[in-house]
Amino acid sequence: MAFAEPLFDGIPPDLLPTRPRSLAGGGGLPAELAARVRPVVLAGERRLAVPGPLGDLLPGGGLQRGSVVRVEGTAGSGATSLVLSLLAAATVAGEWAAVVDGEGVLGGLAAAEAGVALERLAVVRGVPAALYGRVVATLLDGVTVVAATIPRGFRLADARRLEARARERAAVLVAAGPWPGEAAFRLRAEHSAWSGLGRGEGLLGERVLRVSVAGRGAAGRERTADLVTRTPAAA
Repeated sequence: MAFAEPLFDGIPPDLLPTRPRSLAGGGGLPAELAARVRPVVLAGERRLAVPGPLGDLLPGGGLQRGSVVRVEGTAGSGATSLVLSLLAAATVAGEWAAVVDGEGVLGGLAAAEAGVALERLAVVRGVPAALYGRVVATLLDGVTVVAATIPRGFRLADARRLEARARERAAVLVAAGPWPGEAAFRLRAEHSAWSGLGRGEGLLGERVLRVSVAGRGAAGRERTADLVTRTPAAA
């Protein structure tokens, strides 16, 4: 396995991060990540704040360390944008984030435009199904927020092991797709709509993304909000 180089194709030079080291051949995390592996601790009530309207929608205003967050949505609904927003919150706060991009759909330019600090983002692709849980668990050992596209047929036993690892390491697992285990809350991209285009002219200017969130306990009541983002063309 290696960090995917194609992630950064087409990104302006001033946005490019330094070249991440490969996982291949080393049998583990890069040295700068391995040095940051945290001791086993209870996560308690510590949270990673998520700024802006999305944070206002989340229980407690952010991500509880030591938990799993489930992100759902059909293709084109905006679910990937939600994942990128959570990764951006981590990297802007000075934390490391990682993505296990099983479908190879994450683009570096989209991540940068969503506010992700690319120099603090690791991307892993081409993970065999038999090693998926092990790869995610290894990342949770040294990365604050790990987003993973969950493959179909992922076992409940493997999900529970990852829940325990996130809890022990005070990390956050953002599970995109059919997560079989428990989650602190569920984020769902209901639909999105763009404005700015006319008949054969214009530029995409504004996007309205409808998001619902529901969780456990006090966060059990579902809440819905429209999140508005503007492209550079609309600025």
